Amino acid sequence: MDVTDSIDVIPVQDPSGAEFAAVDLTWTKFGSAGHPPVDVALIPYDRVEAFINGECSNAEYPTRFHIAKSRKREKDSLREYKSDEYLQYRLYWCSFGPENYGEGGTILPSRKYRLNTRNRAARPQSMRGCTCRFAVKHLYARPSIALIIYHERRHVNKSGFICHGPLDRDAIGPKANRVPYICSEIQQQTMSLIYLGIPEENVLQTHLEGIQRYCGSDARVNSHASQYVQKLGMIIKRSTHELDLDDQASIRMWVERNKKTVFYYQDTTDTDPFILGIQTEWQLQQMIRFSHHSLLACDSSFGIHKLKYPLYTILAFDSRQHALPVAWIITRTVTKQDVSKWMKALADRVYAVDSAWKIIGYIVDDPALELQPIRDVFNCPILFSIWRVCRSWLRNIIKKCSNKEVQREIFKCLGKIIYSIWHGKDCMIVLEELLQDFVDQTLFMKYFKSCWVPKIEMWLTTMQNLPLASEECCGAIEGYHVKLKLKVYEDSQLDALERVDWLVHKLTMEIHSSYWLDLYADETGSFPSVKEEYVSSTSWHRALQIPDDAVIFNDKENLFAKVVSQKDSNLKHMVWNPGSEFAFCDCSWSMQGNLCKHVIKVNMFCKNKEEHPPSLSNQAFWRILVDLWRKPMDDSIELDQSLAWVTQMQEKVQGLVELATSSDITSITNSLPLKWVVRKGRTFVGKPAEGILALPTISRSSAKRKNVAKKKNRKRRRLRTL
Repeated sequence: MDVTDSIDVIPVQDPSGAEFAAVDLTWTKFGSAGHPPVDVALIPYDRVEAFINGECSNAEYPTRFHIAKSRKREKDSLREYKSDEYLQYRLYWCSFGPENYGEGGTILPSRKYRLNTRNRAARPQSMRGCTCRFAVKHLYARPSIALIIYHERRHVNKSGFICHGPLDRDAIGPKANRVPYICSEIQQQTMSLIYLGIPEENVLQTHLEGIQRYCGSDARVNSHASQYVQKLGMIIKRSTHELDLDDQASIRMWVERNKKTVFYYQDTTDTDPFILGIQTEWQLQQMIRFSHHSLLACDSSFGIHKLKYPLYTILAFDSRQHALPVAWIITRTVTKQDVSKWMKALADRVYAVDSAWKIIGYIVDDPALELQPIRDVFNCPILFSIWRVCRSWLRNIIKKCSNKEVQREIFKCLGKIIYSIWHGKDCMIVLEELLQDFVDQTLFMKYFKSCWVPKIEMWLTTMQNLPLASEECCGAIEGYHVKLKLKVYEDSQLDALERVDWLVHKLTMEIHSSYWLDLYADETGSFPSVKEEYVSSTSWHRALQIPDDAVIFNDKENLFAKVVSQKDSNLKHMVWNPGSEFAFCDCSWSMQGNLCKHVIKVNMFCKNKEEHPPSLSNQAFWRILVDLWRKPMDDSIELDQSLAWVTQMQEKVQGLVELATSSDITSITNSLPLKWVVRKGRTFVGKPAEGILALPTISRSSAKRKNVAKKKNRKRRRLRTL
């Protein structure tokens, strides 16, 4: 917008209606030498009250304005004057500022005393530090005209956040002492239901049921609860991710406001890349709850090509072995130094709550990731998940090859490359056979040679050196990835994908609320439809729902298996190459490149048949055990350590198998060896435990006699001196 240095060229505006506001005027940038430009408008002087009343009646920011400063001069008192000189000057400030009497609020440095709040906002504690203000100049040269100077049109505080009105998330509104008790669980439940699009009537009913557990049934409580739900719905409906037009400034403002949710933040500089680590209080609780003496996993491949910064998600496995996001990291850097920063900050946050927290394994899905920070911070083994490889290969095979027979043969040959690691074959020879056998599939071969051949050795080396995650784990990670993709991309626009604040808003509001409600419904049974959808959200659990008699094998050569559909008994899905992670199914879900329930169900049957090879994770496990046993004999220390580890692992596995297969636990406990322990004596506060040396105690009577003797000796000394 152009900046003018004279108000003579600005037109006078007189909107129709009894009242009008700033949105009804056209504002002009006015500035002079040494003064920054401000928004100004000219109106008739007798319409000033109409303008002030219109600004007070703003539906989103209802308020009143008070006069903070006032100056006045007499007419004909100036011999020389400028076009913007005034007869009267008044500065109007929003009644919710400038002081902040709320939590953590301070009086502005420019104000050395508190103004009389009798005619201000609804109550003194409503002062929220609002910076909205404008000035009205009764022009000296044109007495019938008033110059409106708007210094800050937004009702925000010094940090740039909305601080009052329906869009203020922290404001409860008037009659705060009468609002019923709302715990964080009820508030999060109500927010989740609103984000999922549940009708307001149903949300209010569920909200009232939660409040009545604390406050009982009361008409006044119900009325205030209804207002609370309406306001919360309005906040969610009108909330926006753009706190500032500049994405980087918007993220800084969000981080400043949500310090409890951010566990690590590094702004972009000439030397440091952008890193933002997000973890809510609820995610921290679930991370401690589900990952202690359990596994953590990562999904590092989301938004690599579409988002401004890729999303790295840390996942824990809940009681149903579903992948639950417990932390989000938004960054493009994968260097060891940068990964160590946010990973150590995340671990320190967990240790601050539970110093005994420890995981037994960390699952990665990309061999290019830095593994040393994981070993340094978590001090645990690292496993590798192949779901990303299988998904990428299958999707491109279906997309670039039209013949289904060719599709399943290519997918089977790609599986042979992976299996060659444990079969003692040269994987490069198998790769060369693939390139020669399917040379006519030009589209797929062009993609495979450009994207995978240069880095296939890195992937195979990682699979050979690290234990592989199970098929259930791969299905859980894929289930999270698919759900995240559906939620994030469902209503996104191209310009929104390039903003970090939009992704942060999606994660912390919609995605977080969705997973909170899923877990809450599963553990309480409050929402049966949500629980049913949550239970069947992974291919592994959908496969468990298929009955055994629905699987039919080809008895001759075991080339394929048939799975009868549960919705239509006349429909049968064909699963080729059964018993392998690279099995090919003709269902619609598998045709999208996903791990389908039919393949998992067929592989469950094949694990007990000798003609089918064991799973990749099983082969990797046995390979590690064999490597431990094959230590050189001359290195006796390492051999002893290897034997001890293998023996300990074998005993633990055997004990778990016996516990899982036994119908009577007493038979296992009776067979355990007896362990003699020393009986501890009873101890009291202030009394040392048995076995600890202590000074001999003195009885009360003896102590009393000693005190009397001391007093007599003092009396005799005084008599001698006299």
